[in-house]
Amino acid sequence: MAVTSTSPSVPPHPHPALNAALDPTARAWLDGSAAEIAVEPAAVRRLFPAARRRCGHGRLTEHWSVDEAARAVLLTALPLRGPTLAEEVTRLHRHGDPAEQRAVLRTLPLLDLGDLALPLVREALRGNDTTLIEAALGPYAAAHLPDAEYRQAVLKCVFCEIPLDRVSGLGTRADRELARMLADFAHERIVAGRDVPQDIRSVVRAFPDVIDAELAPELTDALTDVLKEEG
Repeated sequence: MAVTSTSPSVPPHPHPALNAALDPTARAWLDGSAAEIAVEPAAVRRLFPAARRRCGHGRLTEHWSVDEAARAVLLTALPLRGPTLAEEVTRLHRHGDPAEQRAVLRTLPLLDLGDLALPLVREALRGNDTTLIEAALGPYAAAHLPDAEYRQAVLKCVFCEIPLDRVSGLGTRADRELARMLADFAHERIVAGRDVPQDIRSVVRAFPDVIDAELAPELTDALTDVLKEEG
């Protein structure tokens, strides 16, 4: 499972959808703020926190809430590149509330950062806020997170009951080792008398040799039942 350089699920830039959703006052504020940031990058530190109050926070698209989209517009207006951009984005994330942190994480695929934003992804994955974990495991993580860390992140989602269909890149980054880890997790659940999560099936069924009948007949039976549901 190699780290890919791009992800097919990178979201489109939200500005067009946002323009259609905002009222004229909010639209004027956002456009003026983006223009100000393009000239004076440090202005983002003042304007980024204000986006939720000035633009709203309802759902815009499957990927974006209104405030996340507005903050993405502000971040992509930054005329910075490389380490300088990473430093500014990191500052906003570290000093932001959870909504601001989610916006930073969701915007990472739209920024030219290479691997420089991986510390922000790792920080979110170490925490217990499921909304931040989910935001962190978007297209940026799918493209840049090393194999072992990606597997551990998927396993954490299973533990935290985050649906795996919200993890970007799983269809291309899942491998036998991840399937083995999920099979081991399923075995632990069976021994404890608990249900096996349904959404591990697409990973396990792709690597059926990880289902070791000698490990526990119950494991094979349980996973076989899960796999047969789509048969």
